[in-house]
Amino acid sequence: MKLAILSRSAKAYSTRRLVEAAKQRNHGVKVLDTLKFSIDLERGDPDLYYRSKLLSSYDAVVPRIGASITYFGTAVVRQFEQMHVFCANSSLGIVNSRDKLRSLQMLSRHQIGIPKTAFARDKGDVLPAIERVGGAPVIIKLLEGTQGVGVILADSEKIAEAIIETLQSTRQNVLIQKFVAESKGKDIRAIVIGDRVVAAMRRVAQGQEFRSNVHRGGRTEVVELDDNYSETAVRAAQIMGLRIAGVDMLEGKDGPQVMEVNSSPGLEGIEGATRLDIAGAIIDYVAAQVDFPELDIRQRLTVSRGYDVAELAIPDGSEFVGKTLAESGLKDRDINVLSLYRAGKVIPNPKSTRDLQANDRLLCFGKVSTMRDLVPQKSQKRRKPKLKPLP
Repeated sequence: MKLAILSRSAKAYSTRRLVEAAKQRNHGVKVLDTLKFSIDLERGDPDLYYRSKLLSSYDAVVPRIGASITYFGTAVVRQFEQMHVFCANSSLGIVNSRDKLRSLQMLSRHQIGIPKTAFARDKGDVLPAIERVGGAPVIIKLLEGTQGVGVILADSEKIAEAIIETLQSTRQNVLIQKFVAESKGKDIRAIVIGDRVVAAMRRVAQGQEFRSNVHRGGRTEVVELDDNYSETAVRAAQIMGLRIAGVDMLEGKDGPQVMEVNSSPGLEGIEGATRLDIAGAIIDYVAAQVDFPELDIRQRLTVSRGYDVAELAIPDGSEFVGKTLAESGLKDRDINVLSLYRAGKVIPNPKSTRDLQANDRLLCFGKVSTMRDLVPQKSQKRRKPKLKPLP
C-alpha cells in the first residue's frame, strides 16, 4: 500500500508514529504538508498538485487536519475522494466533528447522551439560556477552541453573563453548557477505529484545573469501558461519519455524556497510558479497507430511476410489529431490507424469519414512491395563524 499522511508537521508525535507503523508493515508512506497542495478542477478529470508538481498516485490517505486549516484541509481531502483514493476520514466527517454546535445537534438528534447545551446570540437570551441548562456553575465554550483552549468555568450567572458578553463583543460564538459536577476534572477519551473501541483512558485534571486535557497537564490512566460507554463512542463516531475518532465523554450519573468527537485524535497520551500500538491499529485498518473497500451503497444502488436507499422506522403500534420480515410483505412491494437496527445493534442482511419489534429501524433499498407511503407523517403541533385585518 502506498500511503499519504496529511500533516503540517512530520515531527509531531502522532505523525511520526503513523509513519513508523506503516514502515514496520512494509507500506510505502510519505508525509505531505496539507497547505502545499493546489487543486485543479476540470470536467471529468480532478487532479491534485503538490509543491506545483502533479501528485503521483496513492492508495490511501490518513488526514491529520488541524483546526486552523479546516476549510482548505477538507477541500484537499474532498479532492482525494473525487480521485477515488481511500480516505481514513471523509471530508464531511471532519467538517461535522470540527463544528462543536453542529456535532452536538447531530448527536442530540440520535439520542446520544450529551451535557445540556444552549446557544444564544442576543444579549437578552443569555440569562434564560443559563437557567435552561441548570444555572450556575456553567461551562462556556468557544466553538473554535481546541485542546481545552476557550473552555471557561463560570461560578455564577453574573460572571457567566459578563464572560459571554465580552466574547460576543469580539465576534466569538460561544456555547453555554451544563456543568456535570460528578465528573469534575475527569473525562474519558475512547479511540474508535471502524466499528470498535480499540483503547480508552481516563484523563484527570491536576490541582485546581478543571480541564483534563493532556496538553493542560492532565494525568492519564487506563480504563476498561463497559458496553454502554463503548457503544456510545462507536455510535457517536459513526453519526459524525468518522472511521477513526477520539470520543471524549463525561461520566455522568445518567451514563456517558459525549462532549466532543475528534477527527484527528492525538496518539501520545493514549499510547503512553495504554502501552498499545494505536498507530499500528490505524494502519492495519486502512490497509484492510484498501484491500477490501467499503461500498458507497447510495452510489452503487441508485442506478435505476425511481429507486433509492431509505430508512424505515417501525413505531409502536405499526402494522409490522410482531410480524416476520417475510410476513411484512416488504419483499412483495419490491423493497429489500439491507440492515436492521435494534437497540443500538446492527443486524446486517436479516433473515426473512426475523420478527419485527417496536422501535426497529430498517435500512431498505426499493422504489421511492412505495417507501414514501410507508413513512408515517410526523405528528406536529400546529399553531393556528392569527389573521390580522387589512388596514
